[in-house]
Amino acid sequence: MKEIVLITGAGGFVARELSKKIEQQYTVRFLTRNKKQANEFEWNIKKGTIDESAFDNISHIIHLAGANISEKRWTDERKKELISSRVDSAKLLLNTLQKKNIRLKSFISASGINFYGTTTTEKIYTENDQPGNDFLSEVVVLWEKSADEFKEQNLAERVVKIRTAIVLSEKEGALKKMMPPIQLGIGSPLGSGRQYMPWIHIKDICSVYEFALQNPHIQGAYNASSPQHTTNENFTKKTAKVLKKPLFMPNVPAFVLKILFGELADALLEGSRASSQKIQDAGFQFKFPDLKEALEDLLKK
Repeated sequence: MKEIVLITGAGGFVARELSKKIEQQYTVRFLTRNKKQANEFEWNIKKGTIDESAFDNISHIIHLAGANISEKRWTDERKKELISSRVDSAKLLLNTLQKKNIRLKSFISASGINFYGTTTTEKIYTENDQPGNDFLSEVVVLWEKSADEFKEQNLAERVVKIRTAIVLSEKEGALKKMMPPIQLGIGSPLGSGRQYMPWIHIKDICSVYEFALQNPHIQGAYNASSPQHTTNENFTKKTAKVLKKPLFMPNVPAFVLKILFGELADALLEGSRASSQKIQDAGFQFKFPDLKEALEDLLKK
């Protein structure tokens, strides 16, 4: 009998890729706003409704739900949505487990590398470091706190929080957004270009979740960021090189990004490095630790 894994955030590309990776070993179910397939179950976070049959006989929850941080300007309304989509969704899961008297083997939650704050510094952050003090780190702190509740309420044997870097995929996310200007020959680094850009290949982030699922000794917070660090400028140059495109435009000035994106621009203009030593020490091996090889794998298809 395969163990049942319930995945939230079914619309996201990580959820889709992850399900393909683990469906041989586990029975996968999704929570989604719009049910289209037999293994999908509806929930509505705003209304607080959920199809409770999704929880029958489940052993694990992988909580990937959360509105996209970089999709829209951070109005007050959007900020509330970014927090609610992560925290209120976890609360709905928690309340349902309590109601149905279910104790999970594991509750594995997405989290963000922005936990440490949106700042450019020479420090390399580890899981023992304190959170930053800006909006994004506030989001991540609340997100992780909502995950820890599952352990505190004795609803999961263990809780794992995956502090995820920028996920590289040719289908969605940051890399896909960066490609069109580079392909047109008008790509350029952002601001100073010296801000660090923590990243991870889509296959590696899915492997991190699979590793967390399969290894009962994994609990607490882990940085899911490639061991090879890069700056925004270096990332842009390597992407252009792999795409065989010239890069001659001047850097996009910081003030232009601030006009376009408001407070969200800070997340594009600042960035720190995070160590992935903890997860590697636990036995995880990156398939794509090298940026050039990661980009070639994604872009030379």
